[in-house]
Amino acid sequence: MTAQPESTGAAARHRAAADRISEVALSRVDLPLAAPISDAKVLTGRQKPLTSVSMLFAEIRTEEGYEGVGYTYSKRAGGPGQYAHAREIAPELIGEDPSDIQRIWTKLVWAGASVGRSGLAAQAVAAIDIALWDLKAKRAGLPLAKLLGAHRDAVDCYNTSGGFLSTPLDQVLENTRAARASGIGGIKIKVGQPDTRADLARLAAVRAELGDFPLMVDANQQWNRGTAIRMGRALEEFDLVWIEEPLDAYDAAGHAALAAELATPIATGEMLTSVFEHAELIRLGAADFLQPDAARVGGITPFVKIMALGQHAGVRLAPHFAMEIHVHLAAAYEIDPWVEHFDWLQPLFEERLEIADGRMLVPDRPGLGFTISDQARAWTDQSARVDAAGHTTDTR
Repeated sequence: MTAQPESTGAAARHRAAADRISEVALSRVDLPLAAPISDAKVLTGRQKPLTSVSMLFAEIRTEEGYEGVGYTYSKRAGGPGQYAHAREIAPELIGEDPSDIQRIWTKLVWAGASVGRSGLAAQAVAAIDIALWDLKAKRAGLPLAKLLGAHRDAVDCYNTSGGFLSTPLDQVLENTRAARASGIGGIKIKVGQPDTRADLARLAAVRAELGDFPLMVDANQQWNRGTAIRMGRALEEFDLVWIEEPLDAYDAAGHAALAAELATPIATGEMLTSVFEHAELIRLGAADFLQPDAARVGGITPFVKIMALGQHAGVRLAPHFAMEIHVHLAAAYEIDPWVEHFDWLQPLFEERLEIADGRMLVPDRPGLGFTISDQARAWTDQSARVDAAGHTTDTR
C-alpha cells in the first residue's frame, strides 16, 4: 500500500513536538513615573519616594517561529541585579522544548541555586517563565486564561494608583471620581501614617465621597500588632473590603491573629517570593485575601501552585500589581477574585486592558495579549541576546 502524505494537522503537531528554543532576548527598561509617589514606608522614613520602575523583559523565540514575552520588575533597587542573574542563566534555555515549562523552571532555579530559590533569583526566573507561558498559549491560539482554564471572562477590579499618601486629599477625591467614571469596581487608598488620626480623617472623606462603593486600605506594613488591632477596630465603621498589609509582610502569625480578631478581612502576600511563604499564610489562616505576585514568586509556574493551595483552603485571591499578567490568572481562579488596576505600565505595551461595569475584561488575544511598545524600546538601559549556539551578546 502506498503511504499517504501526513495530514496538515499531524504535521503541525509533529513540528510543535519537535520545536526548540533558539533565541532569548533580555532587556532592562527604566520606566519613569509621572510624579514621585509615597506610601507609608516613605512617611515613616524607611524608603525614599518612588520615581521609576525597573522592568526586566524576556523575549523567547523558537525554531518554528513562535515568540513569547514575559516581564518582572523592581521598585527602588534590584533591577540591575535581576537583569544580571537572568543574563547568566538564559543560555540554559537554548535547545529546550518550550512546552516543558515546569522542568525548565526547575533547571533555571538549579542553575542559580547558590543564591537561593526566592527573592531576586526567583524574580529573574519569573520573566523567563512568564514568557514561556505566553509562548505556549500563543502556540495553542488561546488567551492564557483559556489555556489555564478560565472560570470567567472578566474580573472585579479596583484602582490603587490614585490613592497614594503623596497625593493631596482633594486630588485623591478627584482621582476617585475619575476611576469610577472609567468603570472601576473598587478604590484602594494608602494608610499607615505616623499620625493615625490623619489616616482616619482621610478615609472618612473618601468613604463620604464613595457612599457604599467597595473600598480597601493598605498600610504597607507600617503598624505594629497593637496599633493594627486598634486601627482595625476603628476602621470597622467604614465597611472595608479588606485591610492590606497591616503588619510586617513576614509576620504570618501576627496577620493570623488579626484575621481571627477583626471583622474586616485581612489581605497580604504581595512581598513574598516563594510558594512556601504563601503556604504558611494559608496554613495559619493569616490572609482572607491572598495577594501573590507572579513576577515576585518566580513566574506563573509557582503562582498556579499557590492558586491550588488557596482554592483548596477557600481563600480569596487578589494578585498584586502586574495586571497584564494577573487578569489571566485571576480569571482561572475558582473563587471570585479581585485584580489590581495600575496605569503605570501602560506606556510599555501597544495594547490596553478594557474595563466595564466594575470588571477588567480578559483579553481575547492569544497569550497574555501584549506586545512591547516602541517607547519601552527607547527606555531600554541594558539588553542582551543569546543565540542558537548559546552565545550571549550585549546589544546595549
